[in-house]
Amino acid sequence: MSVAGEKYIFYHYNPSTAAAAAFAALFGISAGLHSVQLGLRRTWYFIPFVIGGLFEVIGYAARTYSASQSPFWSAGPYSTQSLMLLLAPALFAASIYMVLGRIIRLTDGEQHSVIKAKWLTKIFVTGDAISFLAQSAGGGMLVKADTKKKADMAQNMITGGLGIQVLFFSLFMVVTLIFHIRMRHAPSLRAQSITVPWQQYIIILYVASIFILVRSVFRIAEYVGGSEGVLLSKEFYLYIFDAALMFLTMALFNLRHPCHVVAGKKDLAKD
Repeated sequence: MSVAGEKYIFYHYNPSTAAAAAFAALFGISAGLHSVQLGLRRTWYFIPFVIGGLFEVIGYAARTYSASQSPFWSAGPYSTQSLMLLLAPALFAASIYMVLGRIIRLTDGEQHSVIKAKWLTKIFVTGDAISFLAQSAGGGMLVKADTKKKADMAQNMITGGLGIQVLFFSLFMVVTLIFHIRMRHAPSLRAQSITVPWQQYIIILYVASIFILVRSVFRIAEYVGGSEGVLLSKEFYLYIFDAALMFLTMALFNLRHPCHVVAGKKDLAKD
């Protein structure tokens, strides 16, 4: 592959086959467990999260194969791992946004939310969709880029998509924090009577949001730094600021699955 007549180097290091295979296995275990939890608990709004997990599995499986080709990498596996790992967190975000909306309804706390529950999920998921589409388009263009101008345009689209993701996640965290503070100061009657540990889920949303936010900022810095930047020169940055954080996000929801929020919502309907 070349850009403007120059050879385009896929990796600036020999990628680790062992590390990629290990994360493919870890994500596979977590995604498999999420699939079981999804079916048993019927938390259909968590489908995007599960798909994001499958993207991670495919991405690291493709990276494992790509690493085994060192130093004669082919475009197919490299492009697959790049796109899958780039897009997976946007799918995680879509489900995370929906969890807050269900917590607000569960606790009858809409008066404490700066955005009405019926609009909250729509606004944030729409922003997430725009981010996903921008990153997808940019990733597709980058794979096919045959000139420096096209490559730069593709990277700008990806960076823009990541910027939108950071913006909406930051706003989401502010909205969540305001709701949490108001509910602690003046909890609704429903929030005081239900047994669902909704405040634990709020903390989980904070942690997961920070993980994805840090990862997205890292990716922006990576693309801004360019192919000669320090973040692309060492593989361990990818595993620290992307792979590890995204696996922790998935594992977090394995351990504290939001099915209890849905169960509480059903109890409310019965009441």
